[in-house]
Amino acid sequence: MQRSFRADKITNHPILQAELKRTPLFDFHKQNGAKMVPFAGWEMPLSYGTIGQTTAHGHVRTDVGLFDVSHMLQHVFTGASSLEFLSSLCPSSLSSLAPWSSTLSVLLNEEGGIIDDMIVTKHGDDGQGGQRFYVVTNAGRAEEDVAWITKKMQEWNGTEGKGKGREVKWERLEGYGLVALQGPKAAETLQSMIDKDLTSLKFGQATYAKVAGVECHIARGGYTGEDGFEISIPPASAVEITSKLTSSPGVSLIGLGARDSLRLEAGMCLYGHDLDESVSPIEAGLAWLVGKDRRAAGDFPGASRILRELKEGPARRRVGFEITGSPAREGCEILTVDEGSIIGVITSGIPSPTLGKNIAMGYIKNGYHKKGTDVKVKVRKNLRDATVVGMPFVPAKYYR
Repeated sequence: MQRSFRADKITNHPILQAELKRTPLFDFHKQNGAKMVPFAGWEMPLSYGTIGQTTAHGHVRTDVGLFDVSHMLQHVFTGASSLEFLSSLCPSSLSSLAPWSSTLSVLLNEEGGIIDDMIVTKHGDDGQGGQRFYVVTNAGRAEEDVAWITKKMQEWNGTEGKGKGREVKWERLEGYGLVALQGPKAAETLQSMIDKDLTSLKFGQATYAKVAGVECHIARGGYTGEDGFEISIPPASAVEITSKLTSSPGVSLIGLGARDSLRLEAGMCLYGHDLDESVSPIEAGLAWLVGKDRRAAGDFPGASRILRELKEGPARRRVGFEITGSPAREGCEILTVDEGSIIGVITSGIPSPTLGKNIAMGYIKNGYHKKGTDVKVKVRKNLRDATVVGMPFVPAKYYR
């Protein structure tokens, strides 16, 4: 198996095995031969049986795989000022987001650094004079996210807050299952079990529908670059629905190892590696998250820094690399070809199962970020040739 995934490196909160949380599907994973490892404070499947990471990775690219992502935090925000409250935490144009549409966004600290990345879905009118939002954030940032949102909500709903008289309500969907069905045959698989025509559900859209008779939240998207769905399942039905999905022809259970290599081929960030609180959306190559109306208003956390970087350019930029020779891993230094000056660092890297070449992403000094720029990467004690390339490394196949 390719050693592109380090569970001990991924988790931001190293804790004892006895303290690890378990998703509603833990016993289901064990029954299916999963190798369980610590990940972001949870005990999660790395792989299943004798199926290697490369094989699992390829199956998602050609057929359909199912991932347990129930460790992610699922939130619901409602109330008369829910739109304004969420907008105060992130730089996205949530006001222009159509009902039942989703967007990638980021929670920002006061300096414009990324506390976490998240998916925000607007459901529309909540019946309370406001909008209902479904939000998914990362398990590895659970403590930080909850503490930050709690602080900001107390300020917002407080006696001197902007939400006084128009309070925001916040619910965390504890115990819910969340599975990602990913791959070119994902729609065919789900359509056989659902009471809705999936051809009307495009990438970045969501709906409620009955899966095998159980109403679930279904969002078209995922973390692999393939077509797929993230399905939120009520606690009592998580195992039943997951079992039925994996019993469908061609569906394989896929663990964290292949999830990591798939997301890197898709050019997607992993928090704690490619993102942290020192990184701004502009440095991370996520300038598109900052809406035009938000740029004009400058009414989001860290706006002065982010607007300055938009105008003048950031000091560093996240880019992709192709590397000759040994694969570069997180922490490898990036150097200039001629002088050997350090100009950046690799944050994620693997031998790409799909492309058959070594790929990586990392941060490089502004000015060296253009496609085609040749650099050196220090892998152990050896300097390897590398070239800046565009991302995603593998073209996305979203259903639009």
